[in-house]
Amino acid sequence: MPTEQAVALLLDEDRRAVAAAARETKAIARAARLVADALARGQKIVFAGAGTSGRMGVLEAAECPPTFGSDPSRIRAVMAGGAQSVFRAKEGAEDRADHGAKVGARLRRGDVLIGISASSVTPFVRAALQAARGRGARTALVTCAKVAGLGRLADVVIAVATGPEVLTGSTRLKAGSATKAVLNAITTAAMLRLGKAYGNLMVDLRRTSAKLVDRARRIVMAGAGIDAGAADRVLDASSGEAKTAIVMAALQLDARAARRRLAQAGGHVHKALARRPNTSA
Repeated sequence: MPTEQAVALLLDEDRRAVAAAARETKAIARAARLVADALARGQKIVFAGAGTSGRMGVLEAAECPPTFGSDPSRIRAVMAGGAQSVFRAKEGAEDRADHGAKVGARLRRGDVLIGISASSVTPFVRAALQAARGRGARTALVTCAKVAGLGRLADVVIAVATGPEVLTGSTRLKAGSATKAVLNAITTAAMLRLGKAYGNLMVDLRRTSAKLVDRARRIVMAGAGIDAGAADRVLDASSGEAKTAIVMAALQLDARAARRRLAQAGGHVHKALARRPNTSA
């Protein structure tokens, strides 16, 4: 097969995989609500997986703090074989059900464990889910292979029918793409429920790089309808908190008053702006 044709085939299969994920919207939304409710209570979210699936969980957990300002200790990932397995495959680690059980046993009632297993039969993930349920944690399973009995493993089962891989058994391909799409949807939808966005603006980002400093400025400009200079001033006055800066600029408040208004609105910018102070007097 010519290289161009092979590439086209691979990308077309990825497209089919994401379309298959879209057919699981209801289950994905249920998982997002579990995550949002747990975070709102100050509890923990843990992703658990092996191989490609585990790396997807690591990626998701790592990207939440800079994007949404979440506490890194509240959203974590555990991978079969330990942290070194993120960078170098450790075959056989996925078979360690005893290690998975230890992961689940560390959770408490109300925490959420999201098991990720493309095949749905990974012993590490299954044992983690079973142990977590035994501790009273809520559970979700993200898989690309629907088999009998999955409902006994997790409160929410997201089984994406991706079908056979172009390279037989290589689930890093379209199963990996579908898994990433599902995890993106779970965490982003959960964060939307928690007020981490205003419209399509990610207003809880952390200014940890030059790129994110500029992005925060542009977010405040768009959210409050002000120019760059004014955005910089309110960002400086709010210690870099974009959502606080938007409320400050829009309602002509100081940082303390803006934070108080946001707290009363449950952290949602649109609710904080819903009742603007009467300035006509």
